[in-house]
Amino acid sequence: MAIRTTKKTAKKKAAPKKKAAVKKAVVPKKVAPKKAAPKKKVSKKAVSKQSPSTAKMSATPEEHWKMVAVAAYYKAQARGFAPGYDQADWLEAEREIDAFLS
Repeated sequence: MAIRTTKKTAKKKAAPKKKAAVKKAVVPKKVAPKKAAPKKKVSKKAVSKQSPSTAKMSATPEEHWKMVAVAAYYKAQARGFAPGYDQADWLEAEREIDAFLS
């Protein structure tokens, strides 16, 4: 069976044409450059608190003992834990910690 087509069925209705969109020119906004924040004045007391390299550090006796013990341990470890040098390691570590804290 052959299919007959008529003019009405053969032609489809064309979709209505859309209007072309008009592109607007993009103009960049002018932005003022950011200003740097004003510098704060720092008092001499604040400077001494901020620089620990010049200020004397302090530690409680327990903290001091722990620091010396850890330093002595690392000295013994570097020596391979050879016996007979524990007191020398402790005294050397104590000198280093005292120098560090003062």
